[in-house]
Amino acid sequence: MAGYVYILASRRNGTLYIGVTSDLARRIFEHREGLLPGFTREHGVKTLVHYEPFDRIDDAIHREKQMKKWNRAWKLELIERHNPQWLDLYETLL
Repeated sequence: MAGYVYILASRRNGTLYIGVTSDLARRIFEHREGLLPGFTREHGVKTLVHYEPFDRIDDAIHREKQMKKWNRAWKLELIERHNPQWLDLYETLL
């Protein structure tokens, strides 16, 4: 099964959340609509600013664990490198 690791942000340089899923469009929709209780709903983290596809969910999970150990500067640099304007990438999934 394929998988994705993704980063959501509350705003540019705001609160970040890193997650993993096998259905990116559905999962981001759930975050955006506040359907999932927890961190993203409590902190208004709804903007998809980065994602990486993987052929296997195991690889996505491994990458997510790596990224969660990164310091904040590395996460911001990754977003800036691939999405310098911090555009909401959700629309590219539809």
